[in-house]
Amino acid sequence: MNLLKTTFVILSCASATMAYATTETTANKTVRLATTTSTYHSGLLDYLLPVFTKDTGYKVEVLAAGTGKALRMGEHGDVDLVMTHAPQSEAQFVEKGFGVLPRNLMYNDFVLVGPKNDPAKIKGDKDVAHALKEIATDNAVFISRGDDSGTNKKELNIWAQTKMEPNFGGYKAVGQGMGPTLNMASELQAYTLTDRGTWLAYETKLDLEIMVEGDKRLFNPYQVILINPSRYPDLNYQGAKTFSDWLVNPKAQKLINNYQRHGKQLFVADAQTQ
Repeated sequence: MNLLKTTFVILSCASATMAYATTETTANKTVRLATTTSTYHSGLLDYLLPVFTKDTGYKVEVLAAGTGKALRMGEHGDVDLVMTHAPQSEAQFVEKGFGVLPRNLMYNDFVLVGPKNDPAKIKGDKDVAHALKEIATDNAVFISRGDDSGTNKKELNIWAQTKMEPNFGGYKAVGQGMGPTLNMASELQAYTLTDRGTWLAYETKLDLEIMVEGDKRLFNPYQVILINPSRYPDLNYQGAKTFSDWLVNPKAQKLINNYQRHGKQLFVADAQTQ
């Protein structure tokens, strides 16, 4: 009887150890990524992540939010790495010791879109700040994401250059991601600023057109940044580093360049320019 009890205890302990090891291994094979909604709504991550998992065995859990919120997740140690598009905020994130190993990943640009009847008469304007001033002067409807995202930060930066406050009657800050904001702008026949990737993904479903593009101020670079392991040692730094390394390698960079919606390229890979 004592022998049976002893055997049972040994087997129970062994089973518990194996269960713990399995759980720990599973956790270590999951990478938590906070990223801007544009990489999510454009479909890019759904395209890339299965290939990454096949190549490395790691799975990526995506938390899509505005860039400001994504960086705050990194500051709180809630994720293993971030993929965002607000250079000034990203630089501060690294300078404050929250992020390490920032890497250029890709870029596209922002475009100002609006209703086909173009009430503010801005279509073809090459100066995006001038176009915003015309929208405000006309009191046309403008939908702002209003969510501290990279797109929202870019929009507010351009408004600052106009020397005008975006407080006219037609200005509406909605606190939504890029996809819902575009849908709302289409329904209300309003203007909005969007990254080109999400625009191309949604274009055929919207009753909007590109009004302003090509201004150098509309350049939109993306970075991938690891969370500092000395600040949060319990995070999956190795998994995050594996993902970052994979994203900037030639295979993934080619995949990014090859990603298209409706026959158009959404992002231009630029990790190799570093």
